[in-house]
Amino acid sequence: MSQRKLTKDNYYSPEMNKEYMSVSQFKSFMSCEARTLAEINGSWTQEAKQAFLVGNYVHSAFESEEVHSEFVEANNVVIFKKNGSKYSDFETADRMIETVKNDQLSMFAMDGEKEVIIEADLYGAKWKAKIDVLNKDYSRFTDLKTTAELYKRFWSDKYNGWVSFIQAYDYVLQMAIYKQMIEKQFGGNFSPYIVAVTKQTPCDKAVIDFDPTRFDFEYLYVAEEMPRILKLKAGEVAPTRCNKCDYCRFSKVLNDTIEVGELLK
Repeated sequence: MSQRKLTKDNYYSPEMNKEYMSVSQFKSFMSCEARTLAEINGSWTQEAKQAFLVGNYVHSAFESEEVHSEFVEANNVVIFKKNGSKYSDFETADRMIETVKNDQLSMFAMDGEKEVIIEADLYGAKWKAKIDVLNKDYSRFTDLKTTAELYKRFWSDKYNGWVSFIQAYDYVLQMAIYKQMIEKQFGGNFSPYIVAVTKQTPCDKAVIDFDPTRFDFEYLYVAEEMPRILKLKAGEVAPTRCNKCDYCRFSKVLNDTIEVGELLK
């Protein structure tokens, strides 16, 4: 465990991102090693996308009124137009919040301690996580997700087939790692749930559970990838570039021509 205590204030700090692995960092490495290392080393900062801000807006509403008010105040320019009305994305976010709050099962799943910081040693690294909702009395934890629609299909190279948004965005992996971490820290057997709400009008919603056997593949997947990630963070191997992300476009240096067919890769 770290000699420095993880707190709300330092959780996202460069120092803690260097010291700890997290699900988001793992997924980032799988997306682009070069960009992720640049972010960890402080030479590249990813600009917060609108979808990220909207998601945090929705999450803050379920953490507490105080946290939500602070978020709105800090992001006032992004949320409100000059005439005082909200931009459409945040009007949609308000509908999403009300959709969840008006659903009894969703609110039951959202009952518990909010934004719980945990840490655990897994796969040769120290991991950190923030759990949206942890209910130790009922041995469950819940993550709130916003999505375009519930039943949209995505092609996944990882799973070699069509999958739901839950698999496409690696939420199965996320809940698998969270389950390991929570059970290592608190003991027992915890059940994961996702409360999902869509951006449609009207919003759709679902409380999603997981067949535990789904996690077996994720544990093997993480175990296979972690040795290289640890070498990357230690500077023992050079990172590969995805040549598609913002960072790779920004840092791209041309040293040869490409043939027309390479544009389809």
